[in-house]
Amino acid sequence: MTKTRLFLSNYRFSIVCTALIWYLSIWFMPPDIPELRNVAFVDKWTHFVMYGTLTSIIWWEYLRLHTTLEPLKLFLLAWLAPVAMSGMIEIIQETCTENRAGEWLDVAANATGCTIGATIGLLLKSVKKQRF
Repeated sequence: MTKTRLFLSNYRFSIVCTALIWYLSIWFMPPDIPELRNVAFVDKWTHFVMYGTLTSIIWWEYLRLHTTLEPLKLFLLAWLAPVAMSGMIEIIQETCTENRAGEWLDVAANATGCTIGATIGLLLKSVKKQRF
């Protein structure tokens, strides 16, 4: 099996979650739900949850495959890459779409979600360590 196929196979949930975020961020227009209009920062909470979930999934798949942590690799792939991706998406929304607006506060919400996701990953690591 080639390295690419192995990577795609091992990180399939992370890849699907990433593709879903791209779809929702670029092409999907959220429905106008009257009940959500009064929820403060509902958009930012959505960003927070999406990126926290993505980072948690990356950590879960990494921990499933590795017995030791490579902190630099995890920082780059499970925190910095999703944050950078969110910045790119916001720039694309602002410059290449007519129905979406890019916001730096969205990037901040995404980075916060990634940070919480990484914290969840560290908790998963300690649970895995205690179990085995």
